[in-house]
Amino acid sequence: MDHAQSACVPYPVRPCPRTPPGRLRRKGQMHTSLTRDVVRSSARGRPVHLFPGQGDFSVGSLTRAVRAEKRVFSAVRQVFLEIDDVAVGCGLPRLGPWLLGPNPPSGLDLANAPTGTSQLALFGASMAVHHALRGACGPPGIVVGVSFGEIAALTAAGVLSLPDGARAAYDLSLVLASCAGGLTLLPCSEDSARRLLERSGAGNTVVAVVNDERSVVLSGPVAELDRVEKTAAESDVVAVRLRLPFSSHHPSLTPQAEAFAESLRARAWSEPRVPVYSAVAGRCYRPDDDLPGRLADCLVRPAAVPRVLRQVVLHRPAVLLEAGTGDALASSARRVLAGRAEAPVHAPLAEPDFPW
Repeated sequence: MDHAQSACVPYPVRPCPRTPPGRLRRKGQMHTSLTRDVVRSSARGRPVHLFPGQGDFSVGSLTRAVRAEKRVFSAVRQVFLEIDDVAVGCGLPRLGPWLLGPNPPSGLDLANAPTGTSQLALFGASMAVHHALRGACGPPGIVVGVSFGEIAALTAAGVLSLPDGARAAYDLSLVLASCAGGLTLLPCSEDSARRLLERSGAGNTVVAVVNDERSVVLSGPVAELDRVEKTAAESDVVAVRLRLPFSSHHPSLTPQAEAFAESLRARAWSEPRVPVYSAVAGRCYRPDDDLPGRLADCLVRPAAVPRVLRQVVLHRPAVLLEAGTGDALASSARRVLAGRAEAPVHAPLAEPDFPW
């Protein structure tokens, strides 16, 4: 992704359908008990789909599953038939034939492709895994979105159509291209990460994502991340710079968040068919939430995965399934829920013996 060539641009906007103010207030007065009842009835005994962010996208896992599992191949083909219409309209290559062909792209190939290619590929991969899991395990009772994964989670819940979800992913890629800085993964607790920030003097770097007690992501200027990583190494903490050429979950990105929210209001929004939990909001979305605004919050507010996972398992789902290509989110879920008599957790594309 080339920061110099891809700037934050104005977006065409059309009014987003809204609930009349009076009805919205009545819903707001009722949403707490209604939401609890909906979640309990829809989640108990059913799977939960976990949609990860951009830091754990493995193209190799997807292409291996495509070759090994007919259900995954079919889901990828069907999902990208729709997404590729959006890709072509945005001047991007068709991803379906590339991913399903004899020479599928590597992560580097996608990174070197035009801006938005990686985001559309990740969004499509998550949606394809979601559809394949629906066929294998039944529809989810709850979906959980982490950062970029919120777009796929909302689409899986029927809030956005598949083409509009793809357009949202592309719009976000344009905005991210103007988000200078980077992201660093630290294998430590949030408290330890904050102490490292203080010791390194990185005043403009923040804790962006808390995955679990042993994994956090920092967001900030590249020069400051260099200092934090050096300070971490002195304490035998192995920091890893994510291969994502932008920052996110940073309070300085308010202009980008506003531009993204404006673009989202040009999409058609529907009521969710199942509850949607957000790691950024820290809860289940409610009927009175401004979803374009909440989705844009992912650019400026931190994400806390443990909080929503602990809420979700209170509703006794059958299993938690990572609807992505890696296993980082599933690994965090296992650590967060360790020692509790809760549902099992799986990362299907990272498990060769997963029963598709």
